[in-house]
Amino acid sequence: MAEIKPRISVEYAKKATIVSFTDEKILEERDIKALQDSIMSIVEQTERIKLILDFGNVQFLSSAVLGLLIRLSKRIYEHDGQLKLCNITPKIFEIFKITRLTKTFDIYKDVESAVEDLSQAN
Repeated sequence: MAEIKPRISVEYAKKATIVSFTDEKILEERDIKALQDSIMSIVEQTERIKLILDFGNVQFLSSAVLGLLIRLSKRIYEHDGQLKLCNITPKIFEIFKITRLTKTFDIYKDVESAVEDLSQAN
């Protein structure tokens, strides 16, 4: 049986759920679909989720991942939750700037900054 990628790790911090991507590349359509299924199930299980996506290991991602992030964001905000992104490499951050997604997403330099911002919000 083929290995399912990309892999994620889930951690529950003070007031946040932290999803860390463990793979360096998120490129294949089936991987992105698996990723969507995994993260959406986490979102659906928690009302008013405070989700932090940690891109610390990610060096490459396809544009389909950006679409996934937009869908996730919409679902989270429909459930009165919050979404923060962090640890995005400068190269990937450039893609967010070019596509103006820096205006759509709250992006932090690290997990601690994102958690701190969530803690101050409530």
